[in-house]
Amino acid sequence: MADTQGMRLSRATLDRLPDMVARPAYPLAERPPGIVHFGPGAFHRAHQAAYVDAILPRDPRWSIAAVALHSTSVADALAPQDGLYVLAEIASPPRHRVIGALGELLTAKRDGAAILARLAAPTTLLVTVTVTEKGYCLDPNGALDREHPGIVQDLAQPERPTTLIGWLVAGLSARRDADVGGLTILSCDNLPGNGRLLGGAVRDFARLRDPALADWIEREVRFPSSMVDSITPATDDRLRAAVREATGVIDAWPIQREPFAQWVVEDEFAGERPPLGIAGVQFVQDVAPFEEAKLRLLNGAHSTLAYLGILLGHETVADAMADAPLAALVERLMRADIAPTLHPLEGQSLDDYVTAILARFRNPAMRHLLAQIAWDGSQKLPIRLLGTMADRLAARADVARLAWPVAAWMRFLRRSRAADDPLVDPLRDRLLPLARGDDPLALLGVEQVFPPALAADPRFREAVARAYDRLADPRAAVDEEGRS
Repeated sequence: MADTQGMRLSRATLDRLPDMVARPAYPLAERPPGIVHFGPGAFHRAHQAAYVDAILPRDPRWSIAAVALHSTSVADALAPQDGLYVLAEIASPPRHRVIGALGELLTAKRDGAAILARLAAPTTLLVTVTVTEKGYCLDPNGALDREHPGIVQDLAQPERPTTLIGWLVAGLSARRDADVGGLTILSCDNLPGNGRLLGGAVRDFARLRDPALADWIEREVRFPSSMVDSITPATDDRLRAAVREATGVIDAWPIQREPFAQWVVEDEFAGERPPLGIAGVQFVQDVAPFEEAKLRLLNGAHSTLAYLGILLGHETVADAMADAPLAALVERLMRADIAPTLHPLEGQSLDDYVTAILARFRNPAMRHLLAQIAWDGSQKLPIRLLGTMADRLAARADVARLAWPVAAWMRFLRRSRAADDPLVDPLRDRLLPLARGDDPLALLGVEQVFPPALAADPRFREAVARAYDRLADPRAAVDEEGRS
C-alpha cells in the first residue's frame, strides 16, 4: 500500500485503504436522501447509519440527511471527509468499515431552510430520531411539557423552531402545504413506548399551534416504536490512533461498537417501508416484549454483574464474566428467575437471546467498566430488577437469587461510604446516611427506589436481608452460590 500518513479520509482517498477495510459498495455522488435523521451522535452513526449503509447497494434512495439541533461538531468533523467515517467493531481482531450513509450534514444553526425543505421533500420517506429522552420535552406523565422553555418559545415563534418537537411540527406543516403525502417518524431512543411518546408530543404541540394541522398529522403521519441495542463506547484518542494505524488515513471522528447490534421496529409505516430487513432489522407487531426483555435480561444482568463484580474486585464486564462462579450465578438468574417473567419474542427465542447476551458480556475486547454501569443505581434498579422481583413474588416463586443484586447494591453503597468514594447517583445524599447505619434494610424505605408494597413484603425483606448477610464475605458467598 502507498504511504498514506497524514491523508484525511474522503472519497478521494477511499482507493488508498487496505483491502481488509470494507468501504461503501455504492456510488457516493449526489443523491437525494430518503431519510432525515435528528441527532447524528455516536450511537446513530454506529447503529442506524450502519444498517442503512448495508441496504444502499440494493436501494440507494435511503441515504441520510443528518440534522444536528444544537451542535455543529459532527458536521465540522465529517464535512471535510465527505460525510465518511470509520466504524470499528470491537472484536479480536477488530474489524473496520467505512460508512457512507450520511449523504448530507445539516445543522439547525446554519441550515434551517434546508432542514425544512428536506422534511417537505417528496423523496423523504422516513424521519428517525436519537436525541435522548430529554429532547422530547415531556412532563413527568410522559405528555408534552407545555411549560418547557423551548416549547414556549417554539409556540411563540413556530417559524424559528429550537426543539425537536418544534422542528418536526414545522416540517410536517411544510409537508402538508406541499401536498406530498404523509411521513413515518421513527424514534430510536432508549425509552419504552418511544413512538407513542414522540407521537403524543408532536400531536399535542400541533394542536396548540394549528388544530387543522394536528388533524392532518393524525391522518397522515405514523410514529412506530423501536428498540435499539449495541454497546457503543465513546470515541477517544486511542481509537483515533488505532483507526489511523489500521486504515492509513486520518478520521477526525471514528466510531466504535461491539459486533452485536439489534434493531426491532414496529411495522406501522405511513408509506413505503425501507428494506432494512435485508440488513437484519426485525419488523414486528409489538415492540414492547423486546423492550422488556432487554431491560430485564440485558440491563438487569448488567447491574447484577456490576454490583457483585465490584464487591469481588473486578473492573470490567469481561473480567467479571471470567469469574466462573459469578458468571454461573448470573446465567442462572437470567434463565431461571428473569426469563419466566417475560412474554415470548416474535421470531426469536428467549433462550437464544440469553445465550447471545452472555456471549456479548464475555467479549474480551470490550472494556465496559463496571463502575459506569453501577452509576445511578437508584434510577436503574426499579426498571431493571424490581419489576421482575414483584412478578416473581406474585407468582409465589422463590426470589432468593433475585435478592442478590439488591443486596449487592446495598453493600456497594456502604462500601462507597466507607471508602469515601464518590457515588454517582441523584439520591446520593439520601442513600449514603442510610447505607452507613446499622440497619441495611432502612434503604428499603426510600420510596423513589422501592415501591412501598414491595418494601413491606416479608418475603422480599427476608430474602434481601439473607443475601446482604451472606455478602459480608462476597467471595465465599458467590463461590458457594455459583457452584451450587
